[in-house]
Amino acid sequence: MTEAWVIEDGGGAPVSSETVEEMLRARIAQGRFEALLAGSSGRSLIFVTNGVRAMTVLLDEDGDPGEHAADPGAEGSSGGFVLSNGQHDTYPNEDTVPLEEAFRILGHILRDGSWPPDASRVVDR
Repeated sequence: MTEAWVIEDGGGAPVSSETVEEMLRARIAQGRFEALLAGSSGRSLIFVTNGVRAMTVLLDEDGDPGEHAADPGAEGSSGGFVLSNGQHDTYPNEDTVPLEEAFRILGHILRDGSWPPDASRVVDR
């Protein structure tokens, strides 16, 4: 059975690999830089962006430290990651990926249920 996904505060409309980028870009245009995607199997995807880079985290269940997309060798850090509670975060660039790569990763996870084989990630468990 295919896992169904919704954006937690997105009115319950289903999101698919084909619509995830469009839906998240619309949120970004509204100044909403964070999204929690909930899967029907209990998994969650956390996405937060500064408009250039994105933190992308996959959790297997509540309380799971999860795993996040990575950009090995990226130098420096980037700020401007605004969470829904108003908190402003800065992350090392090696712990985030360019926005287009985040959309590719999210689309693959929503379509195939797993990370793209060529995507770097860090397991935080």
